[in-house]
Amino acid sequence: MRIAMWSGPRNLSTALMYAFGARSDCAVVDEPFYASYLALTGLQHPMREEILDSQPRDPEAVARALSGPVPGAKPHFYQKHMTQHMIEGVPRDWMRQVTNVFLIRHPARVIASFASKYADVGLEDIGFRQQWELVQQLQAWETPATVIDSHDIRQDPHGKLEALCDTIGLPFSPEMLSWPRGGHRDDGVWAAHWYGAVWNSTGFAGPEGELPEVPEPLQPILKEAMAFYEELQAIKL
Repeated sequence: MRIAMWSGPRNLSTALMYAFGARSDCAVVDEPFYASYLALTGLQHPMREEILDSQPRDPEAVARALSGPVPGAKPHFYQKHMTQHMIEGVPRDWMRQVTNVFLIRHPARVIASFASKYADVGLEDIGFRQQWELVQQLQAWETPATVIDSHDIRQDPHGKLEALCDTIGLPFSPEMLSWPRGGHRDDGVWAAHWYGAVWNSTGFAGPEGELPEVPEPLQPILKEAMAFYEELQAIKL
């Protein structure tokens, strides 16, 4: 099984990659279109040059690799994707051949966390619009799309991951509930900037607290993101 997990940034996505990466039967890849995205947009993200040097920049080559041999000849292949990377020039047809899951999180939490690492936050950076567009594309293709909420996973990791596995037809493994401290060998080169908290973890953190306050200048972004989040919430697992 090839699982494409679609999220925006600061969304439990790395912890979920670690959960699948802890399975002995599953290979993982971390944001394979990141270098392509930076090359196509020219955006000045942290560690831009290191990222460009660490991955193929040709999105067609990336798509072929995602559909090619699974690393380590494992039975399953978990692909961690950022929806904001799926811009014009990045192919999408390969999505028909994988099991697509969309990971969402309340926009207030995403914006507060992202803004702490990246000063210039816009709606395009946090992925909600692109998540909804990709779900609609899959629906037009009559290709299944599953939506899960990171809040629900943190509330009940065992129950929600077991339900996810059952929905997509993958046997659940208790290995998914913990991982070694210190990161994963397949982390992207950008992990040193973004993954500090999850590097210090050995499993999913407990339930989240109250929603953070979003500064007034970011309120319009929050409002727009909430509209897409509520659409996705309506079809979540």
